[in-house]
Amino acid sequence: MVSIKSKSDIEKMLEAGKIAAEALNTVEKKLHPGMTTKDIDKIVHQVITSHGATPNFLGLYGFPASACVSVNEEVIHGIPGSRRLNDGDIVSVDLGACYKGWNSDTCYTFPVGNVKPDVLKLLEDTNASLYAAIEAAQVGARLGDISHTVEEYCRSRGYGIVQNYCGHGIGKEVHEDPEVPNHGRAGHGMRLVEGMTICIEPMINMQGDGVHTMPNKWTVVTDNGCMSAHFEHMILITANGPVIMTKR
Repeated sequence: MVSIKSKSDIEKMLEAGKIAAEALNTVEKKLHPGMTTKDIDKIVHQVITSHGATPNFLGLYGFPASACVSVNEEVIHGIPGSRRLNDGDIVSVDLGACYKGWNSDTCYTFPVGNVKPDVLKLLEDTNASLYAAIEAAQVGARLGDISHTVEEYCRSRGYGIVQNYCGHGIGKEVHEDPEVPNHGRAGHGMRLVEGMTICIEPMINMQGDGVHTMPNKWTVVTDNGCMSAHFEHMILITANGPVIMTKR
């Protein structure tokens, strides 16, 4: 069931969104070749807890860290550890904060050092598809309009689209109804109504749609080893258009 948020609910979610955005901003400022994915996780944990919030990924379904930190061919759910970032890598940092019982969720894929132009273009295009999809999230539109926007934008540029995982509703729980896929038919699916809060998160591969889960049972990687980008915002549906609740 899709929950409609009250003004009080939204205020708390906006605060949770600001905290999550600040965590990403801090990661960006401190990001450099040679640091480990665990270093990133420590930064995220410190920022979120310093604001009186809790990292909502920590322990979620048993996940062992405060952020999912996924490098290069890792699409999502990378477990922070001893892996060091090299010049030319890309790293997706997916995180969320729980503030007074209400959640946020956001992700950004950062370039590390000197990244190849075609990889930078992948990041640029994936992020642009997110903003195009947000623009499609108008009262009265359908979920399929969001999904189709991502698919059309990325397919037309030759990229692969991860279809096994998708965006979602959010509120008291990190993952709520409805599911928000990155592929679909315009004009189909649930109508968007004022007060809905959803996460839109394109997961786009340089080539091919195929992905699989590593033996650690968490980290999802591309089948062909190509780079993958992941961008996400939590948004509020309003009569005046979508509001980005995790704006950096």
